[in-house]
Amino acid sequence: MAKIEQKKPIVDEISEKINGASSVVLVNPIGLTVAQDTELRKALRAEGVQYKVYKNTMMKIAFKGTDCEQLDAYLDGPSAVAISKDDATAAARVVYKFAKDNDKFQIKGGIVEGKAYDEKALAEIAKIPSREELLSRFLGSIQSPITNFARVIKQIAEKKAEGTEAAAPAEEAAPAAEAAPEA
Repeated sequence: MAKIEQKKPIVDEISEKINGASSVVLVNPIGLTVAQDTELRKALRAEGVQYKVYKNTMMKIAFKGTDCEQLDAYLDGPSAVAISKDDATAAARVVYKFAKDNDKFQIKGGIVEGKAYDEKALAEIAKIPSREELLSRFLGSIQSPITNFARVIKQIAEKKAEGTEAAAPAEEAAPAAEAAPEA
C-alpha cells in the first residue's frame, strides 16, 4: 500500500500536466550529456514546453482514459515527455530540431491535438511554423496590398500637387502681364 501512496503524487503531476495539453511528445533521452540535456531543456522552456523524465508505468497510469493513452505503444525503454499547453507544434518543433543535431536523442511518438503520430509524422509537424509566426505572415500578407495602395494614392496626390503648383505661377503671371499695359 505504501508504494501506491508514493506513486499517486507523481501520477497526479503527470495527469495535471497533460490535462488540456495541445501536444505531448515522448522521447528517449538516454545518451545525452549533461550539457546537451541542459541545452534541450533551455530550448523547450523558451517555447513554453514542460519537459520531464518519468517512469513508463507512471505515465501509463496517468495516460489511462485520455488521448495520451494512444502513446502506450511508445512507452518502452527510457522515456521523457515534452508537453505544450499553448502551441500545438512547439514540443515537436524543438525536439525535432534538437534530434537533428544529436544522433543519440530519439523521438518516439506523440499526440498533437488529440491525434497520435509516429516519429516521421512528428517530423512533418515540426516543420509547421509557430502560431505567432503564422499570424505574423498572415498580417504581413494583408498589410502589403494596403501599404502599396496607400503609396500609390500618395504618389498621385503628390503629382497633382506638383501640377497645381506649376499651373498656379503661370496663372499668376498672366494677370500681371495684362494689368501692366493698362497701368
